[in-house]
Amino acid sequence: MPADPEIADDAPAFVRTAANMMGKFTPHAVAIGFEVVAIARAKAVGRIAYREDLIGDPETGVIAGGVIIAALDQICGMAAMAALDELTPVATLDLRIDYMRAATPGRTITLSAHCYKLTRSIAFVRALAFEDEEGDPIANATSAFMLTARPAQS
Repeated sequence: MPADPEIADDAPAFVRTAANMMGKFTPHAVAIGFEVVAIARAKAVGRIAYREDLIGDPETGVIAGGVIIAALDQICGMAAMAALDELTPVATLDLRIDYMRAATPGRTITLSAHCYKLTRSIAFVRALAFEDEEGDPIANATSAFMLTARPAQS
């Protein structure tokens, strides 16, 4: 069972619950072993441990690109939520991934995301997937998330 994420003092109060829900109960996150590691205001860090069932190319042992896409989408959504003042459902509107290189077989992948712009209805997020240093990324992501309004209480 993954440890609870490190929560910075500037993170919204609801974020620990949201991180646990997203990391432990989202079916694709559970399937790939996605773990939220740390959260601060508008920022999130996660990771995926290398596993043989995540390999996309058996000859090279490289993790499948779809695993990295799912993890980047997940961490971007977490950063979008961490930029908000109250728990608000978010939905991916747009996600662009640029692959820089193959992931190194046997290595844990770290994912770092930052929500750099928030409007009334959209959160804009950038993210990286890397092994040791953000300066040597596996992939770069830019995304936009719809901030869904809750129905009025009756």
